[in-house]
Amino acid sequence: MFATLIGNISGFMYGKLLIILLLAVGLYFTFRTKFVQFRLFKESIAVVMEKPETEGAISSFQALMVSTASRVGTGNIVGISTAICLGGYGSVFWMWLIAIIGGASAFIESTLAQIYKKRDPEGGSYGGPAYYIEAALHNRPLAVLFCISLLLTYAGGFNMLAAYNLQSTFSVYSFYNPTVTPWVIGAILAVLVGYCILGGGKRIVKVTSALVPIMGCLYVLVALLVTIMHINLVPSVFARIFAEAFDVQAIFGGFAGSCVMYGIKRGLFSNEAGVGSAPNAAASADVSHPVKQGLVQMLSVFIDTLLLCTCTALMCLCSGVTPAPELAGAPYVQAALTASFGAIGPVFITISMVLFAFTTLLGNFFYVDKCLAYVMKRMPGKTFMTIFRLCAALVIFVGAGLSMGLVWDLADVLMGIMAIINLPVICLLGGPAVAALNDYIAQQREGKKPVFKAAAIGLKEKTDFWN
Repeated sequence: MFATLIGNISGFMYGKLLIILLLAVGLYFTFRTKFVQFRLFKESIAVVMEKPETEGAISSFQALMVSTASRVGTGNIVGISTAICLGGYGSVFWMWLIAIIGGASAFIESTLAQIYKKRDPEGGSYGGPAYYIEAALHNRPLAVLFCISLLLTYAGGFNMLAAYNLQSTFSVYSFYNPTVTPWVIGAILAVLVGYCILGGGKRIVKVTSALVPIMGCLYVLVALLVTIMHINLVPSVFARIFAEAFDVQAIFGGFAGSCVMYGIKRGLFSNEAGVGSAPNAAASADVSHPVKQGLVQMLSVFIDTLLLCTCTALMCLCSGVTPAPELAGAPYVQAALTASFGAIGPVFITISMVLFAFTTLLGNFFYVDKCLAYVMKRMPGKTFMTIFRLCAALVIFVGAGLSMGLVWDLADVLMGIMAIINLPVICLLGGPAVAALNDYIAQQREGKKPVFKAAAIGLKEKTDFWN
């Protein structure tokens, strides 16, 4: 009954409400910023490698890696496979579209996070939607509500889903027992994550964090290799993606399972543009102008969806393996690689997912800790955090043994609640972000290195920084 209820809520949210909201807000800011995601795309690549203003501070690139760590993995591999198997080829197009349009929303929310960021005792910064909601709207109850939704999403829904997706990669092996193996893998994963977040696994964190970028690059190369091996299929794959994306009869004949809904669902899960998660990482970066971090997070959306997700889509669709509902998730990706590389293919995906999912689980706690501090108006004590983290580890264990439909729907609903709060807020607060963008461009035209002053957009003494 619970699974059915969550499924119905998810169907309503993504069948009507969120599709309209995401597209409307994305288009609104696309026009209001005069297509910032296109005209400043080259600039976003340039600023991502800039060093921080203060020695030892968090750079734009480091903040980007924190937000990317919690996204790359389950969304880019298993999520895209699920969308294709359940929604068809056309879901890839809608995934692209939501990323392109969502780039403008990602720019606005992360620029706002930088404008209204707070100063910590060590001189660094922190912030996110809760802080710009309180600072600009003077509405702490709404800010607390957003934090609670983020806590439930990242410590609950997303971590359960990451655990499920990780254990599902073992389903292709002969030793896998669907009634026992998920719980065993879930227990091992919960113990490892619990050990790390309680402070004992620093070496594990260091090793996995070092391996993930290497594995990510290797994954892209493997995907490109599969695509090149079946290069003759690429034109027909693209033709089918566009044909099914605009198959009106199929879309409206059963919208709940259409390519539009799955493409937008999985696209949003993959890049999180407008959800309000990335601004929590964006606020920690030390930059000379808020727009720089807005551009970096905008670039992150494109890297995540237009690059990594497209790699997965082409690797699967060009493999010659026909997508089917029973293959949804990791099995379809593994079947695609088996067709190209034999028995080593599934092993590669399993290793990739172990690393990606593990760092995703750890990366999620970066957001969780910040929101706990906001809700309680201080960093919680050691006893509270120990109990909380043990409960979070237990959630990981439970998630590994649940059904695919329930964990995906639960993650979608919780993420959707965050978006429903954050998207209207950034519409109300978009003015300062657009004004900051105009200030940035004006300084560039004058041949200056853009440096932000809050007074330039009428916010003198209304921010912790920039005065």
